[in-house]
Amino acid sequence: MRKLYFLLSVLGLISGSVQAQTYSLVIKGGQVIDPKNNINEVMDVAITDGKIVQVAKTIDARQAKQVVNAKGMYVTPGLIDIHGHVFYGTEPNHYLSNGLTAVSPDGFTFRVGVTTIVDAGGAGWQSFPAFKKNIIFSSKTRVLSLLNIVGEGMRGGNWEQDTTDMDPKMAAAMALGNQNDVVGFKVAHFMGGTWTPVDKAVEAGKLANMPVMIDFGMHDPPLSLEELFMKHLRPGDIFTHTYTLLEGNVRQTIVDEATGKVKPFVLEARKRGIVFDVGYGGASFNYSQAIPAIKAGFYPTTISTDLHTGSMNGSMKDILSIMSKFVVMGVPVADVIKASTWTPAQVIKREILGHLSVGAIADVAILTMREGNFGFYDKTGYRMEGKKKFECEMTIKGGKIVYDLNGIANPIVAK
Repeated sequence: MRKLYFLLSVLGLISGSVQAQTYSLVIKGGQVIDPKNNINEVMDVAITDGKIVQVAKTIDARQAKQVVNAKGMYVTPGLIDIHGHVFYGTEPNHYLSNGLTAVSPDGFTFRVGVTTIVDAGGAGWQSFPAFKKNIIFSSKTRVLSLLNIVGEGMRGGNWEQDTTDMDPKMAAAMALGNQNDVVGFKVAHFMGGTWTPVDKAVEAGKLANMPVMIDFGMHDPPLSLEELFMKHLRPGDIFTHTYTLLEGNVRQTIVDEATGKVKPFVLEARKRGIVFDVGYGGASFNYSQAIPAIKAGFYPTTISTDLHTGSMNGSMKDILSIMSKFVVMGVPVADVIKASTWTPAQVIKREILGHLSVGAIADVAILTMREGNFGFYDKTGYRMEGKKKFECEMTIKGGKIVYDLNGIANPIVAK
């Protein structure tokens, strides 16, 4: 009997040890920043079956199949970039719509903590089926779309000036037929002196109950930003390239260059609910706009890249470089994280993303803040020096490790 009892006890212990591994992954000891839940402290995070199952001061690592030591690191929701260009293709004369200037998402997202990227206007209602088939379905990154109000999408040149190819009903119909993938509409690069593209995009937005992102184009004399914000856009619509100053009298700015003050109507527009997005791009960020705005407390609502082959090899680099610039300019780290996670999730009406609530999709970015001497410059050559810079240690999407810079997972999953 004693032998049988001993044998059953051993078996029980063995069984218990197996059952004890109740988590697929536990992240230990990181500074968790979860803006939705007002968390900014050292905590552990447990993941099972692709979902967040516990966030607590201490979670027993012995209950996990895999453990990540995140001591000294930031643990945040997966970053959400609401302005990128990932409708990559090989067609000539297609610019950012099935063309060579866009980039393949998986090569430029996970390595910087991005788990969700929104293609901002690459596809219009006519080209969206190809975008969905070639990019959305084939990417590990969660790819969403702001449909261009131009049916052909962002092909550049005369295609983007063709107001006859701006059909709000067809755009809205395509969006409503693909609500898992389309989050709104985009206006970009229009050179005319009329409100036609903006008004047609807003009409599509009303029909589909989705926001509109505006790249305000160029015209001499420029159209009025105040009129755009107060008479054409709705609360929740997005003004991208917030901190840009273009050469010539082609686009108004948010900061008066003569006085260095944020224009009063811009402050009113924010109160009205207009979303101010960075959309850094290749030529759409100037320190002469950003520094005085930040000093005045006019922080960006959302931080985004405007990722394409031109911007990534210029002063933009990637989303972590942009986030680092805003920290150098004085924006608190928690606010920078919020503008890169929970707020963009709300703006695109994907509140299932951007947070670490129990039950949420386990999209997680683990970031370090490297210390050293770093230079952050803009398109004009103006340079700021900083002592800290974000770097991505690990990215987890849907509970699976998709990027591990230094092999901090234990055990490491060989690939």
